[in-house]
Amino acid sequence: MTTFLVGLTLGLMAYVFFRVILTAFYIIPPDQRAVITTFGRAERLSEEFVEPLDDPNLSEDEKKRYTYPKVRVVGPGGPYFKMPWQQVHKVSVATRSVDLVWDPTKKQETIEAVTKDNLTTGVNGQIRYKVSENNLYAFLFGVSSPLEHIMGYFVSVLRERIATFSDPKGASFLAKPSAGDDDAPTSIDLSEGVSINDLRKNLPLLNSYMEEQCRCTPGRYGVELDAALITSIDPPPEVDRALSAINSTRNQVAADLSTAQADAEQQITMSKRAVDIASNNAQAEVAPLRELARTLTQIKHEGGSGAVRAYIRDLKVPLLSRAVSVVQTREEK
Repeated sequence: MTTFLVGLTLGLMAYVFFRVILTAFYIIPPDQRAVITTFGRAERLSEEFVEPLDDPNLSEDEKKRYTYPKVRVVGPGGPYFKMPWQQVHKVSVATRSVDLVWDPTKKQETIEAVTKDNLTTGVNGQIRYKVSENNLYAFLFGVSSPLEHIMGYFVSVLRERIATFSDPKGASFLAKPSAGDDDAPTSIDLSEGVSINDLRKNLPLLNSYMEEQCRCTPGRYGVELDAALITSIDPPPEVDRALSAINSTRNQVAADLSTAQADAEQQITMSKRAVDIASNNAQAEVAPLRELARTLTQIKHEGGSGAVRAYIRDLKVPLLSRAVSVVQTREEK
């Protein structure tokens, strides 16, 4: 009986040593934060609640629902001490990335989304996120799987945006031009009407929209969306081939149009230069005649007709020296 009691005591002391004393100390790595719970209740800084980020898409009822208490966050360092009835909940606050197709309930290679023209496309990409240090209660205790909620919310917003997306530049093309607008788009510009092409050309705009719509996630789930990167939007193979043919034809038409415009501008420029050259030549030929007319007019005005005849006679002297034969007529008196 004594041996049993001694063994029981030693076993109890060993259990207390390993279960209570050794596990009572813990450390927090630099990229992690921790929240301590006592009998399952998180340690609060106060009974005040954290208001979620202002989101115009949230109703007043949702704003009241997404309110969480402020908890005491344990920063990096240690060793820290906790009581046996306390539990440490560690979470990484480093920025991480996850594929858009990630889903713990099923395996998928792409996200299906329907465009404005009822075309089923496959979307792939990534999102970068990190846990919000200011709202760890929502991440740890608000929902059972916050990342799954984030991905579901992101995919639903993405599908809604793809279903209603239209190229802003293409929409401006459809506006009726004014009567005196010389810069009105030509008919070749109005070909931007296929939504899959609009999406592919405006991926940065789509990514910016997704980031803007997900600004409310820190208040809802305690996760901050750092960046959204939609890398590809692919239609079915047969549709992709048809779109490739359409794009090739469109690019060829655009290239021919640009070539024709360049040729026309070159011809216009050459014509302008030819007109300028002919005008300069004509002015060069007329200038001596005009100068001679002004000289004769001035001589006649100052010396009369005799001075003009004398001037003309003097001008003929160089010609007479080079002439082979001279025919003299009788001057009329």
